[in-house]
Amino acid sequence: QVQLVESGGGLVQPGGSLRLSCAASGNIFNIYRMGWYRQPPGKQRELVADIFNGGSTNYADSVKGRFTISRDNPPMVYLQMNSLKPEDTAVYYCNAAVPLYAYWGQGTQVTVSS
Repeated sequence: QVQLVESGGGLVQPGGSLRLSCAASGNIFNIYRMGWYRQPPGKQRELVADIFNGGSTNYADSVKGRFTISRDNPPMVYLQMNSLKPEDTAVYYCNAAVPLYAYWGQGTQVTVSS
């Protein structure tokens, strides 16, 4: 079992920044990938960014150049979000992948509004 705890969400004005954090605990040794997903109101959950153990990253086209994913040890994953837009409003979920399974955090709300 892997437990994921997110923090850092909140309300921010358009153009502002937020940094999300996710701490992994439990059976962390088989984690090979961590990432962030988001679910806007009334829409499906989508990948925002992920990072593999070797350091390679992927980003959704909508966040490239604005968001940066990074990772630290013990397994922590961060999402630096700059130049936030109202369309970034969503519940953001941390994800950790082990062979044949993926774990999810409880989610943290990010609201971008003036």
